[in-house]
Amino acid sequence: MKFLRNALLTLMFASIFTGCSKDDDKPSSSSHKVTFKAIASTGSNIEIAVYGYDSNPTTVTSLTGTTWSSPEITVPAGSIVATAAVSATGVNASSSLKVQIFVDGELKKEGTSTGEILSASATYSF
Repeated sequence: MKFLRNALLTLMFASIFTGCSKDDDKPSSSSHKVTFKAIASTGSNIEIAVYGYDSNPTTVTSLTGTTWSSPEITVPAGSIVATAAVSATGVNASSSLKVQIFVDGELKKEGTSTGEILSASATYSF
């Protein structure tokens, strides 16, 4: 089950990076400070997070608990998209997971998931 969840998370994250580019996308003209966060409902357990910008993902495994935050990263000028995907296990069908992207200290995007197998993602275009 864990292998399947991780495989689905990896596929979801890969599709986010490849699916967000459009012919009219314009790169960011300045750098940005970006932080990714995840919050799960009580009793849930965050297990894996994949986050980054453009084609520069970082994977963090063996996570535990109901909250997770990435270190602040500097996304260079010329970047197009920041994205995060997080996987967790809920305690029941009403469990929830929220993934957030903060750019220069401001919440820009949020994604949610509910159920016993939680997988949420968010993507922000600069």
